[in-house]
Amino acid sequence: MHDQTIIRCLIVDDEPPAREIIRRYIGEMPHLQLMAECSNAVQALGFLQQKEVDLIFLDIRMPQLNGNEFLKILKNPPKVIFTTAYAEYALEGYELDVVDYLLKPVKFDRFLKAVNKAFELNHKSGTETHVHHEENKKESPFVYFRADRKMIKVMLSDILYIESMKDYIKVVTVNGNIITKQSITSVEAMLPESRFIRSHRSFIVSLHKIKSFTTEVIEIEKEEIPIGKLYKGAVMKVLG
Repeated sequence: MHDQTIIRCLIVDDEPPAREIIRRYIGEMPHLQLMAECSNAVQALGFLQQKEVDLIFLDIRMPQLNGNEFLKILKNPPKVIFTTAYAEYALEGYELDVVDYLLKPVKFDRFLKAVNKAFELNHKSGTETHVHHEENKKESPFVYFRADRKMIKVMLSDILYIESMKDYIKVVTVNGNIITKQSITSVEAMLPESRFIRSHRSFIVSLHKIKSFTTEVIEIEKEEIPIGKLYKGAVMKVLG
């Protein structure tokens, strides 16, 4: 039986530089396994007749058969993340129940956010191979952080705040701290705005964990988190 903690991936893109970026990103994620790369949809169809995958990184604008057409002819398609340089194609992709779409050039923080969404769907559905778009829109209850050579699952409800430390971040949770090499901006993109807010260039705080606040600081547990001048207006607007 296939290990549901590993997502088997296929890259389908006619541009070698675009494939190289996704290949490199996949290589940085221990729970992703690259099965193959295809330069067009016809090659991908042949591969899928022989092998199974859980997730396809699929370009839309390709010769012979574009990504939308390719996806429509698959009887039981795996989860799909569209990669495209053309935002106007995204709407049709969502109508086809894709997990997410990434605009080229793909940034790692957006890649990570899309993969976290796919991993949640894979983990929750088990043997389910096709998830409706309405389910895709539901907020993920957790995120993954890479630390100690593994991906650590962290429930959003357990996060107190996140602190930037140069090239690393410290995720402070009710169960302890996690140190990972990642930018605070990429983490901010992963987290839902309804539950977290950037209060300072070095801090993101959980709105649900705030005990009190002034115009200068936010109190969480026994810690005082500063409110930066550039963020004060947005923070005060949210906090009321």
